[in-house]
Order: sequence, then C-alpha cells, then structure tokens
Amino acid sequence: MRLDAARNHGHCCVFWLKVPPKLIRPPAPGSGIALSRRVVMATKAQTTKKEGNVANKVKEIWKSGKAVVNAWLAIPSGFSAEMIAQCGFDSVTVDMQHGVQDYLSMVQCFQAMDKHPVTPMVRVPWNEPGIIGKVLDGGAYGVICPMVNTPQEARNLVSYSKYPPKGVRSNGPIRAGMYGTAGSYQKTANDDIVLLPMMETKTAVENMEAILDVEGLNGVYIGPSDLGFSYGLEPKLDRSEPEILAIYEKIIKECDKRGLFPGIHCSGAEGAARAINMGFKLVTLSNEVGMMTTYAKMQVNATRKESGGKA
Repeated sequence: MRLDAARNHGHCCVFWLKVPPKLIRPPAPGSGIALSRRVVMATKAQTTKKEGNVANKVKEIWKSGKAVVNAWLAIPSGFSAEMIAQCGFDSVTVDMQHGVQDYLSMVQCFQAMDKHPVTPMVRVPWNEPGIIGKVLDGGAYGVICPMVNTPQEARNLVSYSKYPPKGVRSNGPIRAGMYGTAGSYQKTANDDIVLLPMMETKTAVENMEAILDVEGLNGVYIGPSDLGFSYGLEPKLDRSEPEILAIYEKIIKECDKRGLFPGIHCSGAEGAARAINMGFKLVTLSNEVGMMTTYAKMQVNATRKESGGKA
C-alpha cells in the first residue's frame, strides 16, 4: 500500500490510498462496510435530488409581483424553527442581533427547516465580514444587516457577501455547498443570495439614494423602532407619524425606480397588510416570541374573564 499525493478540495486535503488488488475483499453481508456503502449511495441520491433545486423562493415571489411574508426566530430552538416553517411563511429569518441565537443554533434552525419550502435567512449582529461569510457558509440564502448608514457600508456588505470578482467572500460553504454538486454553489451564490441592508437611522435616510445606488443590493429593510428612535420618537413597530410615513413613501418610490424590494418589520397581520398595500415587498410578522406570548396572554385573560372571577 502507498499514499499518493494530496489533492486540495477547497480547504480540505484528500489523500488517495492505493491498495493492491489481492488485499481487497468484498464486504460481508450485513457488515459495517456494506452499511457504509448504502449510506454513501443514499447521500449521493439526496444530493442529486437537491441539485438544481436552489432557486431562492424570495426572489421567485418578487418576480411574480407579490410580497414575501417573513417569519422571525429569536428562540435558539430547532423545534421552534421546524414548527414555524410549517405555518405558511415564505421565508424564515434567524435573528442573531437581538434574538437569543448564536451560530450553532442558527445551523440547527436551518436543519429543522430544510424539509419545508421556506428560504432560510439571517439578521447578522453587525456588518462584519467574518460573521456574514459564516452565516452564508452555514446555509443562509438571505442576509439582513443592521445599521447600514452610508454607501460605503452598503458596499462593504455586498463585498463581504459575494465571491470574487464581485466581492471578497472566502470559499468554504460547509453547509451551503450541499445545495448542489461540488463547485456549483459557488457559481450561483452571488446571484441567488438576497442582501438587505437595514435603513433605520436618520443618517441612513439622508443617504438613502446613494445607498440604494450600490450595485449588488436587492432592496432595504426598515427597522421602525430604531428609525423612530433616531427621530426622537417612541420605539415601536407599526408607525403612524406623518414624518415617518413620508420616509416610507420615499423609500418605496426610490426602490421601485431601481427595481429594488423594500422590506419592513411589523407587529402583526394588520400592520403587515397595511405595509404591503403601501408598496412594501417583504413583511415580517413580529417574531415567534411575540406570537407565543400574545396568544398566551389572550388565552389566560379570556380564561379569567369567562370563569366569572373564579380564576
């Protein structure tokens, strides 16, 4: 037996071991080797089945002219993600900025969602190349990035998210690469991934048109709480102040002029429907924590009321 030269595959080195034919014996029925062979064949079949099935559902919906309904995950639980993914959402976003999520819980959420027709997305904690590349390697097909206030920060987001020559993303799609055959993910990722910088400060609004002119973005995502805060208003999701609504109208108009898609975070269905009718193309319904606690409080209060004071 001898060891051939190593071949480099991405970040991994593969060594080839040459074994003389006389030492090779067929695996015994029921042996671990036979089982391993069946597992490998099954894995290849799964990969082949997924090959070519990587179109981003968010982009498909936008192309059809409709708005995307997005879920938001703050709880680091694959079980919660699995349940939310079955509720009819078009996309599900793991919140790594304000949610109780880390990289490992993000991967677990993605694994739990994998069998359901939702686009996995992430709100990263900051506009930083390490975490942006890592969430994309982990399987994110959309990145929402907070506090992008200038055109240069928007260009940075694009650069961190795209492979050369359009960006500086490092090659190593440890999970994302499973969405196709070896090398195919890298050929399509730059076009498939959705990039939405958050417009949530007065500075960002002042730089709105210059930010929207940055090539490689797919739209912007409004953070109503921080945006209101930036203008000296109470932080809340569904806003009605004339000055904020005027900003929304301008964002929608400027996005439409450029073929971009504005998104916004809403407290629930009423605010989301209103936002869609204004022209927003992606709406987020609160988060799973808000939905759970709102329904729980409603049920508790109804129980106390309907029991006639006995509870």
